[in-house]
This record gives sequence, C-alpha cells and structure tokens, in this order.
Amino acid sequence: MSIVIKTPEQIEGIRKSSKLAGQVLQYIEPFVKEGVHTEYLDDLIRKFMEDHGAIPATLGYNGYPKSSCISLNNVVCHGIPSKETVLKNGDILNIDVTCILDGYFGDTSRMYTVGEISPKAQKLIDDTLHALNLGIQQVKPGNYLGNIGFAISRFARTKGYGVVYEFCGHGIGMVFHENLQVDHAARKNSGPKIRPGMTFTIEPMLNEGRPKVVIDEEDGWTATTIDGKLSAQFEHTILVTETGFEVLTDVMNDYPIS
Repeated sequence: MSIVIKTPEQIEGIRKSSKLAGQVLQYIEPFVKEGVHTEYLDDLIRKFMEDHGAIPATLGYNGYPKSSCISLNNVVCHGIPSKETVLKNGDILNIDVTCILDGYFGDTSRMYTVGEISPKAQKLIDDTLHALNLGIQQVKPGNYLGNIGFAISRFARTKGYGVVYEFCGHGIGMVFHENLQVDHAARKNSGPKIRPGMTFTIEPMLNEGRPKVVIDEEDGWTATTIDGKLSAQFEHTILVTETGFEVLTDVMNDYPIS
C-alpha cells in the first residue's frame, strides 16, 4: 500500500478545502426542516460551494448525479437528493459533502434531525458521534491504523449496534479517494503505522440492527440497512501531526489540535 505523505503546501490546501466543507454543513443547517425536499438542499449546497470558489466532488463522480449525499433514516449512505424525498417530522438524516478547492479535497458529514425525533434515534446519533470521537483519539504517529476501527467497533458493539463494514474511511487530499483504507471494524494493532503528514477520513456508520447494507438496483448508489432499521454516520477529514491529530473539517472548535 502506497501511503501519500503530504507536504506543508499540500496540507494547507487540504486544510482550506476541509474548512469550507465544514462551513457548508453549518450553512445548510437552518434549511433542514419539515416540508423541504432534499434536492432543494442539494441546490443550496452546490451554490454555496461555487460562491466560495469550490466545486462539489460528488457531482459526476463515477456517474453520481448530485452535489451531496443526503441519507434519511434507514439509508446508510449515498442517498441521492430528489424532489420526491420530502423531510417530515421525526426524520434523521446525514448530509455528506466534499469540496474541491484549488485542486484539494475536503470531506465531511454529520447528522441532522427534523422536528421531534424518538429517544432511540437520538441515542443512535449521540453514540455514533461518540464512536467517531473514540476513533479520532487513536490518531497519533506510531499507532496502528486498525486501532481506529478497533476502538469504534468495540464501543458500538457494547451498545448493541451493527458496524457497517462495506464502506470505510479513505485517504484524501489531492484526489477524492487515495489508496488508504480506514476500516471502522478492525483487529487491534492491525494495518499500517500512522505517520505525520497522512490525511484521511474517519466516517463510522452505525446501524440499529444488522451491519449489512443493500444497494438499490435501480440507481446503483443508495445503500439501505438490510432490516429497515435506522442508521447514523459522522465524518471528519483528519491530518496526522507530529504529536497527534488535527481535525481539518472541524469549524466548531470541538477538537483541539493535539
């Protein structure tokens, strides 16, 4: 496996693109409400990126037709925005965006809620964010990459969730998906050693029920839980520093640089 170590110039480019991606998710939040269709949200996302000098990485990627992925309830990932998908009270949804700014990529996603959601759905969201944070805490030079997934899956399984294994985090920076795989269910001390200058996403998807997903045969993209139960996901783009990590898509100052 060839792991790309970024130069200071490249890191700065990825940092700027990642920051913009985080700002997209902040910008779209007040528009996520009952009665809105997801294509409207996608149009706003594309315009915001373009107004800030960026383009959406997903648009046209391997034939994907939209500028974001918006995944509701039992949709695990790659939900295609449409006029037919209208938000209703009680929905939970993930919005996933990737910016290309000056040739550099930044990728992030988070959960949103519509109206009053069930306590069970809120717990799934909270636990998925906690799982992401446990994975991020494993990012430090010399640690094994697999320990990210080990920490995530150990916590998730104690809570009774299925950890999606058919999608994973990935290297990112000068291209959308670099040759680095970040599994969210992994053996302890497995995989390559983490090194300063690596940039990659951590993006765990936890299911209320079974971990397996089904891909829609018609659109070829939409992944849903096999049992129809809820799914949640959070994602950040991470830089490995000399002493720990920097969460490049964090625009809320939730993660101090380590």
